[in-house]
Amino acid sequence: MRAVVQRVKNAAVAVDGETVSKIDMGLLVLLGISTEDTEKDMDYIAEKCVNLRIFEDSEAVMNLSVKDVAGEILVVSQFTLYGDARKGRRPSYIRAASPDTARDLFERCVFLFCKKYEKIQIGKFQAEMQVSLINDGPVTILLDSKKEF
Repeated sequence: MRAVVQRVKNAAVAVDGETVSKIDMGLLVLLGISTEDTEKDMDYIAEKCVNLRIFEDSEAVMNLSVKDVAGEILVVSQFTLYGDARKGRRPSYIRAASPDTARDLFERCVFLFCKKYEKIQIGKFQAEMQVSLINDGPVTILLDSKKEF
């Protein structure tokens, strides 16, 4: 499982011009699900995101988590995080989970996020979404449950 975690001042997801979810200060988590992901991978990503210390404390040191600052988390499914563009010009998505499998794992992963923290919003699975955000910092962290990078 992969995640792009962005510290944001705000973020929103729209589908067909209509806002389906939005948050104020917190984290936007773009979540990629692979064919190999298990409960262990989901727990790793949820735990990491909720406790990642990337918010500044009173001394301007990134020492606080989203929970510490009472922020929100917006989780958006993004299969393209498993796009492999090392060969050719069109990415291969062979490692991305199929839509049915990914939907189940995404929902289970969101459930784990919710067990760890209550301020969770989600995008619309398998929809053409427009994601808007104001990246704060900018701070962007890449996570991979298999620790491939």
